[in-house]
Amino acid sequence: MALASLVRRKAYLLSRNLSNSPADALKYSFSLSNFSRGFASGSEENDVVVIGGGPGGYVAAIKAAQLGLKTTCIEKRGTLGGTCLNVGCIPSKALLHSSHMYHEAMHSFASHGVKLSSVEVDLPAMMAQKDKAVSNLTRGIEGLFKKNKVNYVKGFGKFISPSEVSVDTLEGGNTVVKGKNIIVATGSDVKSLPGITIDEKRIVSSTGALALSEVPKKLIVIGAGYIGLEMGSVWGRLGSEVTVVEFAPDIVPTMDAEIRKQFQRSLEKQKMKFMLKTKVVSVDTTGNGVKLTVEPAAGGDQTTLEADVVLVSAGRTPFTSGLGLDKIGVETDKVGRILVNDRFATNVAGVYAIGDVIPGPMLAHKAEEDGVACVEFIAGKHGHVDYDKVPGVVYTHPEVASVGKTEEQAKELGLNYRVGKFPFLANSRAKAIDDAEGIVKILADKETDKILGVHIMAPNAGELIHEAVLAINYDAASEDIARVCHAHPTMSEALKEAAMATYDKPIHI
Repeated sequence: MALASLVRRKAYLLSRNLSNSPADALKYSFSLSNFSRGFASGSEENDVVVIGGGPGGYVAAIKAAQLGLKTTCIEKRGTLGGTCLNVGCIPSKALLHSSHMYHEAMHSFASHGVKLSSVEVDLPAMMAQKDKAVSNLTRGIEGLFKKNKVNYVKGFGKFISPSEVSVDTLEGGNTVVKGKNIIVATGSDVKSLPGITIDEKRIVSSTGALALSEVPKKLIVIGAGYIGLEMGSVWGRLGSEVTVVEFAPDIVPTMDAEIRKQFQRSLEKQKMKFMLKTKVVSVDTTGNGVKLTVEPAAGGDQTTLEADVVLVSAGRTPFTSGLGLDKIGVETDKVGRILVNDRFATNVAGVYAIGDVIPGPMLAHKAEEDGVACVEFIAGKHGHVDYDKVPGVVYTHPEVASVGKTEEQAKELGLNYRVGKFPFLANSRAKAIDDAEGIVKILADKETDKILGVHIMAPNAGELIHEAVLAINYDAASEDIARVCHAHPTMSEALKEAAMATYDKPIHI
């Protein structure tokens, strides 16, 4: 009531000074609407309501507000940023960096003339640094919400109609949030495996793997995808004996095969063991540790593996349970993904979906692009996301980054292409810092020289890839990259040399 009284008082004082012109009246009306927008209540109708405050959801909410739409974001976790910021991308990168620093101190500092009498892991301090990074970033998003006047409701939301969301708030109450357009951005959850119960202590998901209280002597990772290899790298650097069990014949099956083979050799040199074409039959947690019974995927003799901790990293599944999608008739596919058109609209008018809950790569940056494009459509503008041009990165050391088509995909499509490669062993910056493991590989159309795909294995491949992402998005040729002056000495010169090797010949090899 105090706030309402203040607004009325301000309105009265301003009205006494207004002229009788329509322009002044319109200006006054606009200023009041802007003032009240940041204090929207659940009972007021929003232009946009976003269910989920992860990378897709919070970006969509901010963009919608920036486009002048009255916006509310509902988030059940109580902190913004979703899985990515709270228990995914960000904390894992913090631990990857910290563990790499320890590994470098143990294995590389001496060769650079830096000698230490002793080096030890302070795991609580390492975890505290990770938690501090997460906390600062989540609070930062709340600050962005306030700056952009996004209303933030903490609680679990579910549809009661295509324009109404019932929210069980974290404080124990309930409110109904109304919206002309509602975006589902609830992300994904860990995919479970039959017969394996995750307790986040001895059998953990990626969430538990980010919060272990001690370094396990033996760690078994089920699944050789991005997350499993990254978390395996963290604990392997800190002293764990890591074994990766994978049902498929290859690690990271979406990766270019030539790059994948080099990548696996690199991880094996870091003492990571692989059991490919292997099926987990059962898990026994009755003793102090964990016993896994495995057998060849094609069938055969069973083997027992023992570990202190088992990480289940078999992928992720869309999180749509309990949202009331069936109540309002939203269509999903057989794996629970929400079906949308090219404007992110579902079959129910006014209901949209983005990010991990719809088909496409389950990546935070893809979800962000979905969010921006979706609200641009809602605002009457044009949005676009090309999933074939979304980069992917494995944040191990070396990193592996790619965009566009793999050589296997080019062959399958019957494309006529050329390949250019350049090893970091021939890159002066990589040699200077004594970190020269890796390669750049470019595929380009044989007739037009248009770049089809770029794959990089290098210490900072996740940063280097974006020159290639920009090139592919603008249909550039390999010659275009080759003729751009790159600063010397830099790792990015390897991309230039690979481009030269694609359309002509490289200089430094």
